[in-house]
Amino acid sequence: MEEDSCFLGGNDMDLLSQFEDILEGDKLIDEIGFLHPSQFSLLDEVPSDSPPTLNTPIHLSETNTANRVQLQYGKTIFWNKNHKLGICTNVLSHLYIAARHAYMDVSRRYKASINVSSNRGAVCSAAPRADFDHLLENEILKHTKALLILSCNFGSAWNLRRLVLLRRHEISFFLDELRFSALVFSYAPKCEYAWSQRRWVIKMLEKKLQSLDEHISEESALVEKIAEKSKMNYRAWSHRCWLISFMKRAQVLHELDKLKQWAELHVADNCCFHYRRELLLKILEDNYSQCVEASTDSKFDICCLWKEELKWTELLIRRYIGREALWIHRRFLAQCWITHFTTNEGAIMLDPEDPLSSSTEIFLAKELQLLKCCFDILADGFDDTQDQAQYAACYFLWIFKFVLPQEPKHEQIIKEVREMKPILQKACPWNNLCCKNLFK
Repeated sequence: MEEDSCFLGGNDMDLLSQFEDILEGDKLIDEIGFLHPSQFSLLDEVPSDSPPTLNTPIHLSETNTANRVQLQYGKTIFWNKNHKLGICTNVLSHLYIAARHAYMDVSRRYKASINVSSNRGAVCSAAPRADFDHLLENEILKHTKALLILSCNFGSAWNLRRLVLLRRHEISFFLDELRFSALVFSYAPKCEYAWSQRRWVIKMLEKKLQSLDEHISEESALVEKIAEKSKMNYRAWSHRCWLISFMKRAQVLHELDKLKQWAELHVADNCCFHYRRELLLKILEDNYSQCVEASTDSKFDICCLWKEELKWTELLIRRYIGREALWIHRRFLAQCWITHFTTNEGAIMLDPEDPLSSSTEIFLAKELQLLKCCFDILADGFDDTQDQAQYAACYFLWIFKFVLPQEPKHEQIIKEVREMKPILQKACPWNNLCCKNLFK
């Protein structure tokens, strides 16, 4: 194999040492990229007024801190400026081999040291053994950091980091782990191991801190930032849903309010609306399960919140045509509205003077108006309008089947729906059998 032009006469372990020196020297690195050698010259041309320590690209021969032999490497190995790190793609294989070898060696020595300590017990001196283990643990954190940057799905390396952190009691180590996993997300935003590591660290912090409110808010903001760059990132949104269990009521309401603007700009992203549904369910569960004796004012606030969510979703459906995520979200809202807020108690809470205004019949009548509005634009023949009509028809066929078997008194609604049977069958030709069964 032809040797890489930027790695002539080099040693893999020296290359790894240089890489680890950079990571240790700039602990604020927040973004990593893998660059072709031809791209380094373009980066150096960018002017900057920052101090030389952050401005000057760090090349491999400039970072030696020990009395090692100065090797002649090319000028396009590493680039470090303003807490951004670029790594040449030509040396990735060399770095990975060296990092894996260093990891396997220190892992073997560390596990052997733990076994010796557990076997000897009180016979051996505790202080020297603890100092030796700490040195090995620092070496493990250093080597696994380099290895996981090069191969973020190296599961055993993540597990060994957990073992080390469990033996350390300083909160700073856990906060550093959060920063490190965030660094991995800069180039691998869907790395399941890194997301799992963050959840583990948060659980550890829960035992050490009195309040996680600030960390939960930062986590939610991180997911939103990653979601902007990585569309339909199910792992990131699942992580955000997991965070809800740590949120207090005020945080949940803040998340709902803050997420509205983001959702309006990403109406096709079902992950975002799924997160809203989890937030709404959290509010319902806290009031109807955990807080059985919740105040009337609290229940009234939830009713109003749901009503506003229905209005907002209807506005988005009318504004953004043919977005299936909006119809899925409305189906959830409709089911919860009928289940929780159209009962006698729920209707009285919404409007004590006229509880019938919140009845199922009134709700279905309003939904029928939305359905007719969606069918009015069916004739233009565009794909989005066709999709809108299909989603609307499927939604109403669902709500027709879900509600009317429970409420057999809505003769007027049934009559109006029967009159729309030809339109429904045209919008959903594959559901003709379903339509026939429903209209019997």
